[in-house]
Amino acid sequence: MSFTQSGWLAFFPVIFSFALIPLLEYAIGEDPTNLGKAEEELVRRDRVYDIILYLTVPIQVAVLVWFVWIMKEGGMDAWTRAGRIASTGIMCGVFGINIAHELGHRSLKGERFLAKIMLSTSLYLHFYIEHNRGHHRNVGTPEDPATANRGEMLYTFWLRSLTGGFRSAWNIVKKERLRKNQAVWSVGNEMIQYLVVQGVIVAIIGWVGGWPALSAFLIAAFAGMLLLETVNYIEHYGLQRKRVSEHRFEDVEPWHSWNSDFILGRLMLFELTRHSDHHWEPSKHYEVLESMPKVLQLPAGYPAMMLLSLAPPVWFKVMDKRLEKVD
Repeated sequence: MSFTQSGWLAFFPVIFSFALIPLLEYAIGEDPTNLGKAEEELVRRDRVYDIILYLTVPIQVAVLVWFVWIMKEGGMDAWTRAGRIASTGIMCGVFGINIAHELGHRSLKGERFLAKIMLSTSLYLHFYIEHNRGHHRNVGTPEDPATANRGEMLYTFWLRSLTGGFRSAWNIVKKERLRKNQAVWSVGNEMIQYLVVQGVIVAIIGWVGGWPALSAFLIAAFAGMLLLETVNYIEHYGLQRKRVSEHRFEDVEPWHSWNSDFILGRLMLFELTRHSDHHWEPSKHYEVLESMPKVLQLPAGYPAMMLLSLAPPVWFKVMDKRLEKVD
């Protein structure tokens, strides 16, 4: 719709995601029920859930190629261009990074390779390192750039998480290589490899589509990053693990993440909203994630909560009141 229409219709994916979905979620409501043991076993064996994930990869790549092509051609008004960039940004966040998040936790090398392809479409390959080897270990502590502090605005969190996530990924790889007596500045460094890959992607898009296509892609990729970091913000806002000794914090528990059981958000985001169970068992596939007992529930679905986070005074009024109950 966005790529073939002009004017306000080019914003259709944005309207669909942040206006239509929140309204439908409010009307349809939540569903906290889980699969029974027999159902769960059947679902685990059903390959269709994996195939759906795999198919999103060529879709995302095709959308990116199509986007570069139409941006290269030009001849569109400013509203149409903005709508197409914003729509591609949603694809970068919801498909590119979100699907990569699921595949990056898988055990098969092929699936993890697909995760890297998806992250490269948003120029966010370092997330593969920081999320799996940093965030899941440090969530809910001052060492985690992806955990928002109580009273921290989304906009300052964006800056801290974007820069801190990159530094965290670099430091993780640096420590690993030093521990193995390997050179940090070498082609074997994952971070350097990822930066080269992303540099090649940027160069190809610039060569094929020129500055109009390249600038549009860079903005869309950045929008995808901000979508991901906004999700990080609402998933762990104000939830901190207690320090139990000089060297460690308490173990990660289900109540160190916010959850949402609103049906449409669960479907659109591949059960990302059942976040407590994900942190409890990171390798668990999305289709069998559960709504765990005694976890903290968000008052609305992810799209609505993302909009709410854009207005800090309202966000604090709603969420800090819930944090008081947690205390």
